[in-house]
Order: sequence, then structure tokens, then C-alpha cells
Amino acid sequence: MELRAVFIDNLKKYRKVNKLSQMALAEKCGTSPSYIGEIEIGKKFPSVEMIQKLAAALNTQPYKLFMGENETYPAIIPPEAKQNLIKKLQQSVADIICETIV
Repeated sequence: MELRAVFIDNLKKYRKVNKLSQMALAEKCGTSPSYIGEIEIGKKFPSVEMIQKLAAALNTQPYKLFMGENETYPAIIPPEAKQNLIKKLQQSVADIICETIV
């Protein structure tokens, strides 16, 4: 999916999750509801500064507005999950080394 389309889908999704109308989101960002509508239909694309305002109004990080539905960002993995992943990787490496030696 094109990055612009991902952004638009996420903008709509986060707006709905936060139960905000286009008007309410526009008010939080200091812009007009028609501008939010134009972004959501792909007619306009926001500046970096507006993306920051949108993300803040939607209680999310700006990068999340550009992430596809099935994408994850490694920095958001909880510490216990990271430790579990490290243990599994270490075990896999040990298994490979043992297989190579035998």
C-alpha cells in the first residue's frame, strides 16, 4: 500500500478510536474541518508540523501514522518480550553450533 494511503487510513482509524469528529480534530490542531476532510480524501497532505499536531491530538506518536497494520516497531516491544526473544535467539544459536560440531 502506498505510504500516503497508509497515513490516511491511520488518521481516520485513530480519529475514530479517539471518538473525534473532523471538526473536533481540527479544533485540537488549530486548523479547519475542511482541511482535515481534504487530508482524509487524499486531496491534500499535511506538513511535518501538522503531522505532529495531528499525532498529539490523536494521542499517538507521529511514526505510527505511517505504519501499516501488520508492521511493528522494535522499540515498542515490552521488556519481558525482548528478554524472551533474546533467550530464544541464544538457544537457536547454541542449537546451530551444536549441530555444526556434531
